[in-house]
Amino acid sequence: MLNKAPAAPNAVEFADLTLGYGSHPAVHHLSGGVRRGSLTAIVGSNGSGKSTLLKGLVGILKPMSGAISMAAGQRLAYLPQQSELDRSFPARVLDLVALGLWSRRGLFGRHSKDDKARLMTALSAVGLEGFEDRAIDTLSGGQLQRALFARVLVQDADFILLDEPFNAIDAKTVADLIALIGRWHGESRTVMVVVHDLELVRQHFPDALLLARAPVAWGKTGDVLHPENLLKARNFREPWDDSAPWCGGPNAGHDHDHDHDHIHDHQHHRQRDHGHHHGHAAHHHAQEDVSAPPHQVQA
Repeated sequence: MLNKAPAAPNAVEFADLTLGYGSHPAVHHLSGGVRRGSLTAIVGSNGSGKSTLLKGLVGILKPMSGAISMAAGQRLAYLPQQSELDRSFPARVLDLVALGLWSRRGLFGRHSKDDKARLMTALSAVGLEGFEDRAIDTLSGGQLQRALFARVLVQDADFILLDEPFNAIDAKTVADLIALIGRWHGESRTVMVVVHDLELVRQHFPDALLLARAPVAWGKTGDVLHPENLLKARNFREPWDDSAPWCGGPNAGHDHDHDHDHIHDHQHHRQRDHGHHHGHAAHHHAQEDVSAPPHQVQA
């Protein structure tokens, strides 16, 4: 269940949330809240449920059990992995960035002078001045990611979700995008980012959520990335087991309360889920940018 909750200190709250594909849970029994204005890295091994959690937040996946409660009145921006984008779509860089205006102008709405100035400012902010007429299929990986960040800039969202934005791009682009994320954090926007580079997380992300399908630890980054927690996170079973029983619901006798001021070790969930051998779906479902028209998200 995806609920709209009254405005609160938390941008979103999870109540014993389980997400998955078909009958296969990929995120198990997550409870807790993401503070408004926080900057959180979502970390874990491949198949640990990181991208699945973002899909649940934007409504691409519906909860198998539990609930996601979003604070009212938030504008949400979502940037999927580059591997899930269709770069063959015949569009210019300016067209791609302009999708960030869709929630205000509609798919075929005319752009005002202010809109055009906003688009050019966003391109300048990501270092793509002069690229507005370039076809997106001619861009390097780093240039495409800059253009996608420009689209997020144009969306002017309160809550920003980024799925592996630093994969397969050059170090200069990573540094520039990290600076932009830091700017959003400084503007009190809520930002959640799926990241593989733990050193990057240690240097730039105050909070972290470590997943191994079940939450292993959630809180201050230095505590979350303790070697003991990282070892626990590595010991989950990635493949599916179709004969595995359902792992139980919210009344399974576990307390999932979470407070960002304290670190919580959820090893008992991992052991239970590991013992049942629930697997992670390897499917890549069509993704939808919540502020872009449904058939344009792949651009």
